[in-house]
Amino acid sequence: MNKSAIDTGLLGTVMAVQANFYQVLLDRPKNERESIYLLCTRRTRLKKIGQKVMVGDRVIVEEADFVDRRGAIAEVSKRKTQLSRPPVANADLILLVFALAEPNLDPWQLSRFLVEAESTSLDICLCLNKTDLITEQKQQQWQQRLINWGYDPVFISVAQDRGIDSLLKKLKDKIAIVSGPSGVGKSSLINRLIPTVDVRVGEVSGKLLKGRHTTRHVELFGLPSGGLLADSPGFNQPNLECDPQNLVLYFPEARKYLQQGNCQFSDCLHREEPNCIVKKDWERYEYYLKFLSEAIARQEKLDRRPDQESVLKVKIKSSGRRQYEPKLATKKYRRSSRRTKIQDLQQLYDEAEEFPEG
Repeated sequence: MNKSAIDTGLLGTVMAVQANFYQVLLDRPKNERESIYLLCTRRTRLKKIGQKVMVGDRVIVEEADFVDRRGAIAEVSKRKTQLSRPPVANADLILLVFALAEPNLDPWQLSRFLVEAESTSLDICLCLNKTDLITEQKQQQWQQRLINWGYDPVFISVAQDRGIDSLLKKLKDKIAIVSGPSGVGKSSLINRLIPTVDVRVGEVSGKLLKGRHTTRHVELFGLPSGGLLADSPGFNQPNLECDPQNLVLYFPEARKYLQQGNCQFSDCLHREEPNCIVKKDWERYEYYLKFLSEAIARQEKLDRRPDQESVLKVKIKSSGRRQYEPKLATKKYRRSSRRTKIQDLQQLYDEAEEFPEG
């Protein structure tokens, strides 16, 4: 690389974040074959303006030292997407991995993951692993069932190396976030897609058929065929942190009804309200109602929380920034009325009469 390119800044992608250090993969020129990673810090200016750096961010690196592999992030490009859980910027799709057997595919659990994935507004690639453990007939049944839900799954077997090429075509030149419950083969799949990555494969508990968490932080891995994978920390059950009003939008089979028109009431929750256009003739309608009850209960709990201004006081710092501090609890004292005082004196007089001294 010529020196002028170093002076004007280099473009790259943040692959991993640890404490105040960022691993950046520089864009590779056409005449370069080697991938160059730099361990970077963040400019103080970015810290002052509150600019965070996330995995997946497109950044400009200055003061690149190719001997010690160091640099400094000077600028963060505008993000096209941003997720808080997992914290990834510029992702294109979610690669949702489930197993068809060991553990058996649970429609309820799968629906929870699908709803959370839908709430991100990213594209969804549903990948079903361990096809070698079920019959061809069972696979066809699952395929038709999921098509009715609105999804076209990719069936694979990491153990027998089946369906991997079809999956790679969907991931090419995209940033994909790997998600799904533990024990379904996510780490094994990543090791197959990226042979140079040493991802510890978690064991599956023989007693509960639930996997143990193996991934503890978010990191991007480059695919040899093009694209990046973000392996997110494993979790057994996603949280349905969504507005009850928006929940119906996360079910493709219900969205088709909403595309035909509007319900009579703007706040319709599609629970057989008058003139509701969302029918209940789809398989996951029962799941929708249960998820809706959960979302409503969560919203009501949030509404019962005290207003921030009622429990916090605002303190303006010299820099002009606002800082919230807890209000001190004050105990109010009320002066006794004259009538109460007279009653107390009368009670003392009566007691003295009843129990005279001597």
